[in-house]
Amino acid sequence: MEDTRPGTGEEKSAERLTALSDGIFAIAMTLLALDVRVPPGLSASGFRDAVGDVLPNLGAYALSFWILAAFWQDHRRIVRLVPRLQGVSLRLALVWLGAIALIPFPTALLSEYASEPLAVAVYAGAVCATNLLELAVLRTGMKGSGPCDAATEDTAGSVAADLLCTALVFGAGPPLAYAVSPAAAMWSWLALVPVKIALGRRGRRRARPAV
Repeated sequence: MEDTRPGTGEEKSAERLTALSDGIFAIAMTLLALDVRVPPGLSASGFRDAVGDVLPNLGAYALSFWILAAFWQDHRRIVRLVPRLQGVSLRLALVWLGAIALIPFPTALLSEYASEPLAVAVYAGAVCATNLLELAVLRTGMKGSGPCDAATEDTAGSVAADLLCTALVFGAGPPLAYAVSPAAAMWSWLALVPVKIALGRRGRRRARPAV
């Protein structure tokens, strides 16, 4: 028998989407680690060379793991803001999850061909597009959920600002990779650290109750 209690359908919808997304994130994060390995049976000198060669793979893994963790955190916040995604927002959410599942591919390109502009451009473009898709999920979901209170609007604004800033930083990656150098494009991603710190402080200040 179908449960017709108020809110039950929305709660189950949020739970199903959260379970699906958690599974995809877990698989994507696990796949990132597959390129971080050293072949067996090496000599002492070969082992040292192999450890040096794996460092770029480890760096790409750490970067992508951090990015996926940020996506996961933002997604949890979006689900709390919009517990029932439907219609356009639900379709966008599924496309976004598909983009999340694809992140290990550009990560592998970056770890093996970081000196190639195309590899850096593909990675930056993938992260930028994934951010924009998540932002579209938030916007369409909020629009479809009707009026909301000021606290919800503030939280949605914080999530949107975080996603947009990340998209802008990585969106500048492809032109930088070709016009300047792949290394310059990758160094530019460090701009996200102070940006995210500033956004986090701003969000905490706005969340404090007025005295």
